[in-house]
Amino acid sequence: MNLDSYTLLGRSGLRVSPIALGTMTFGTEWGWGADEACAQRLFDLYVDAGGNFIDTADLYTEGTSETWVGRFAAARGLRERLVIATKYSYNAESGNPNAGGNHRKNLLRALDGSLKRLGTDYIDLYYLHTWDRMTPADEVMRAMDDAVRAGKIRYVGLSDVPAWYAGRAQTLADWRGFEPVAAMQLEYSLIERNAEHEFADLATQLGMGLVPWSPLGMGVLSGKYRPSQASEGVHGVGRLQTVGAKPPPGFDKLSAHNFAIVAELERVAYEANRPMAQVALNWLYQKRGVASIIVGATQAAQLEQSLGSLDFTLAPELVARLDAASEPAHPFPYYMFADGHQSRIHGQVDVRATPANHAHVQRVPAPPEDQT
Repeated sequence: MNLDSYTLLGRSGLRVSPIALGTMTFGTEWGWGADEACAQRLFDLYVDAGGNFIDTADLYTEGTSETWVGRFAAARGLRERLVIATKYSYNAESGNPNAGGNHRKNLLRALDGSLKRLGTDYIDLYYLHTWDRMTPADEVMRAMDDAVRAGKIRYVGLSDVPAWYAGRAQTLADWRGFEPVAAMQLEYSLIERNAEHEFADLATQLGMGLVPWSPLGMGVLSGKYRPSQASEGVHGVGRLQTVGAKPPPGFDKLSAHNFAIVAELERVAYEANRPMAQVALNWLYQKRGVASIIVGATQAAQLEQSLGSLDFTLAPELVARLDAASEPAHPFPYYMFADGHQSRIHGQVDVRATPANHAHVQRVPAPPEDQT
């Protein structure tokens, strides 16, 4: 599969590449990342490979990411070819509560700022970045719809929200005729599979394409942290080792549980004769509801490897081994939905949902080359 074997994003007609370029690494303001020359190389490598889906956010590297994405796209005359996604919610103005959050005032403020930095008059996909636990879903969806009608955004997305909130937002959109949610962005990888409890069903039933972020577990699944090469308790060197002894939520990846998954990934990758990162991305792309995977890089070689993740088929037995090694916990009520418990509901009869109930997102084949 090439980057121009497009995916329909949710139930929309928008065509996006199966791998999106994540640009949180564009800029060095956060103490890591790529300088402008390197970021330009990464951008060029991605679009030259046929990619069209670029992911950024208003506060990535203090706004540098958006600025560079806009600059790179304009320099090559690619604005109309690209699907540019950005996000709002986080606050860059300490002491001003209305400079952050999901509400209408901040949405419109942030949107205008993103348009200016990107150097464009519209954004293809605009995400609520993270739930603020306050703003009602109807306020967000109405404000998003107003921005669509004003021509400032084309499609609506949600990121890092509870499944019930996303379900309510989509139901409100259907009921009131607002622009529906086309994409749901969330953390999903071999070491973070909790999305499978709710979001896979949400995506397939309500028409949202899942767009996983951190598909390599912040580098843990890339091959950088190999148990077979570790010594004296050190598992590679990377960004996760710069966050201190008590990492914040989401950065606590260097655990014994995760290293057990990495060990099995390393064995599977050896048998598949593929790099660990490619195997991890290939496994994820086959999961129900996934439309496109966001990959980032700070070096061209890293991105080149990631872009080759979908040009092979991982053997079913290898997929099953990765599934088993990374099986997430099933706390209440999810253990009640497992096959063993469900059999008591169905009278010990094996009852399965039809394929239509579990349809993957639609793939759009690239047109044949002109033979004339």
